[in-house]
Amino acid sequence: MRLSRALVFVAVAATLSTGCQSPKKKPRARRPNYEQALPAGMMALQKVTSPGDIPNFGPGYAERDRLLEAIERSQSYFEKPSSRKYYPYLDISHDRARRSLQAFKEVLQSASSEKDLHERIVQGFEVYRSIGYNGQGVVLFTGYCEPVYDASLTPTPEFRYPLYKLPADLVKDEEGTPLGRRRADGGIVSYFTRAEIEGRNLLAGQELVYLRDKLEAYIVHIQGSARLKLPDGTEYRVGYAGKTDRPYTSIAQSLVKEGKLKREELSLRKVKEFFAAHPEEMDRYLHQNECFVFFTHSEGGPYGSIGVPVTPYRTIATDKAVFPRGCLAYLETRLPATEGEKPAEPSHEFRSFALDQDTGGAIRSAGRADLFIGTGPEAELLAGRTQSEGRLYYIFIKEEGTAASASEPQHAAAPAPAAKVAATEAEK
Repeated sequence: MRLSRALVFVAVAATLSTGCQSPKKKPRARRPNYEQALPAGMMALQKVTSPGDIPNFGPGYAERDRLLEAIERSQSYFEKPSSRKYYPYLDISHDRARRSLQAFKEVLQSASSEKDLHERIVQGFEVYRSIGYNGQGVVLFTGYCEPVYDASLTPTPEFRYPLYKLPADLVKDEEGTPLGRRRADGGIVSYFTRAEIEGRNLLAGQELVYLRDKLEAYIVHIQGSARLKLPDGTEYRVGYAGKTDRPYTSIAQSLVKEGKLKREELSLRKVKEFFAAHPEEMDRYLHQNECFVFFTHSEGGPYGSIGVPVTPYRTIATDKAVFPRGCLAYLETRLPATEGEKPAEPSHEFRSFALDQDTGGAIRSAGRADLFIGTGPEAELLAGRTQSEGRLYYIFIKEEGTAASASEPQHAAAPAPAAKVAATEAEK
């Protein structure tokens, strides 16, 4: 799990009037509200009833690397009794969701071509589409990763910035949603802000590991996991353990809003370059994000919110209050090309299957999804530049009696607990 991300590139044009009139600017285009929440009880998916609205699944045939592995990880999730409490989702029972994965796996293994794969999906499965942020199916896709940084288990002059363990006074509900801080008298109040935690050293004694760079420690908060290299050459992995109930604020968006960075050039690299040039500004911006994340030593992973390892380019994170966890999705969007030593190449189409296995802390709508890019510096650069609109589909095996269904956005067939276990949001 991780935090997440929303940079929208807006073109602003200004025109000058003639004569002696003062120059006038066109009004700034309004930023799409990809985080627009759905009405209570409404789910993100609607069934596709028109054949013309079904996407071409053929390109997914060429994007099968590690897909079977990701499917099997979701299948292991559906074997857990705890997975049953999140179904039915609309007209999709737990058994139907589970059987859909097995049926698709068999189709994937036996399909002979792109055309064959598409036709067999259309014949044997029903297609659902996210209604998107605007009711028209538009979804903003961003990326997240597992960064790799140097670290130390003990503080030194070189390693001074800690990641912290989960404090005993943090209160969460049964779904993992943070409720606040338990006081000595038993009452619950909102947890301390990031500025209060760091400025007053409120978590002294709860240090888990120390990083060399404060921004790197913050990025681990945003991504929710990290692979750390210790001085003796060993590896120490950390994973998400919880977060405070305080609101998340994107420091990247703050930098754009205050004119420090240009929106059209925004990326994680640009954010790093800004703070490298202006280290005196770091605390002021980092403290604007009041949310604080806690960690635990992790073996393997990184793990998604459903408890299975995430797979590069085959795992997405969504709002589990409105999307079905563990299920098969199909993405249509664009991804940036590898940067390398040269300027970034134009983005390219990305049409692929992925499994919905994770949760994003700021991804709380039908109009957002986060793609896991992978581990290491290159994945970090790509994740920090992934920012494109697209469409998001889910497929489920056809069953007798499920063919007829309203095309309008639907409410849950039965109450499904919303897991707002906020992991992290990828800072762009």
